[in-house]
Amino acid sequence: MIGGLGTDLVRVARFRRFLEEGKTALLERLFTMAERDYAFSKRDPAPHLAARFAAKESFSKALGTGFRDGLSWQEIEVVHDPLGKPELVLKGRAAAMCQERGLSSLFLSLSHDGDYALAVVVAEKEP
Repeated sequence: MIGGLGTDLVRVARFRRFLEEGKTALLERLFTMAERDYAFSKRDPAPHLAARFAAKESFSKALGTGFRDGLSWQEIEVVHDPLGKPELVLKGRAAAMCQERGLSSLFLSLSHDGDYALAVVVAEKEP
């Protein structure tokens, strides 16, 4: 059964501005090294960073907590399976919060087009 649903829509220009202004510390706080490496391997990293940010926000909404109770950006990582499907990998407090709420599986969808990036997270709860 569905235990949570979160969605987030982000302006890509916000992340393009972070890149232009050299906000390295902010990017290091928001994204894991692997996420930054993935985004910077692309011709235009901004939409990929924006989509990952939206995924993390969507996860916090699906959890029902937002970013509180010790939840950290670094403990939520967007990866891709061999076919390119995005998935969330949780560590530390993020994983513990899912377990505390009986959430057994997470499903992630990402999209970016033009000025916007979107993420949706569905959290499945154990019956």
